[in-house]
Amino acid sequence: MREIGGESGTAQGLQAVLSTRSPVRWASHVGRFALKYPLGAIGGATLLVIVFVAVFASQIAPYDPLFQDTPNRLQGPGIEFWFGTDSLGRDAFSRLVFGSRISLFVGLISVVIGTTTGTFLGVTSAYFGGWFDLQIQRVVDAFMGFPSLVLALVLVMALGGSLTNVTLAIAITLIPRMVRISRSSALSVKSEVYVLSAQALGCSSSRVVLRYIVPNSLAPVFVLATSYLGTAIVAEASLSFLGLGVPAPHPSWGGMLQFGARGYLEVAPWLAIFPGIALSLVVFSFSFLGDALRDALDPRLRSA
Repeated sequence: MREIGGESGTAQGLQAVLSTRSPVRWASHVGRFALKYPLGAIGGATLLVIVFVAVFASQIAPYDPLFQDTPNRLQGPGIEFWFGTDSLGRDAFSRLVFGSRISLFVGLISVVIGTTTGTFLGVTSAYFGGWFDLQIQRVVDAFMGFPSLVLALVLVMALGGSLTNVTLAIAITLIPRMVRISRSSALSVKSEVYVLSAQALGCSSSRVVLRYIVPNSLAPVFVLATSYLGTAIVAEASLSFLGLGVPAPHPSWGGMLQFGARGYLEVAPWLAIFPGIALSLVVFSFSFLGDALRDALDPRLRSA
């Protein structure tokens, strides 16, 4: 930090990217980022469009996603029904638009919970060390022994299928990985001169952690969280595909995939194609944006 011993390179990178004192400066940062990392800019722009669609789903969707128009069941994509209709006559485009709300909500909330909890445990584990660190890492090792989807599947089966339980289950699977990355980053920051100087001056543990260690160890956590947003959305879609996600008739991309692939893949392939394309766009966009943020925030990659 500037107060004691100078700020770390990673923290300077985070500050440089996120510093937005005026709209002109903000636009300048965005322009430079887009020129240097075009794939990241494309991913970010795609995500902005998807967020816009999710927020204004009621205005964008031409039909009620739950309305069953039986005479028009299994209609192919056309002028009236852009993405066709399902076996109950529901408009696939409207359901896809409203399904983006559930997918983004589950992804965002689960990542926020997993990142906040994992960062707190990881940083405190690295700072205090000793017996506390050992116990935390043994619990993390136990959770890391299970594949993420299998662990989420077990948790949802135990808790029951609902939006809240699915979000909580996915968040729990993300916590161990966030603990690992935040602990690793905090251990490297803990040995910096400005942290040792703050401790020598008698700063309390809470001040050292919150003022010096956490801000300078957030860059890798932030990048990993961005990448895990796509993972969380795919996990929700996987659980919905298995029938353990958001209960019907509420539209979700995984549920639409499961409904379309279960018995209509040959006669109505559009029921699975369009949700699959939407999921792929989100995952690729988060991956591109996460890679670009990693390159922008890592001082070694910026100087290369």
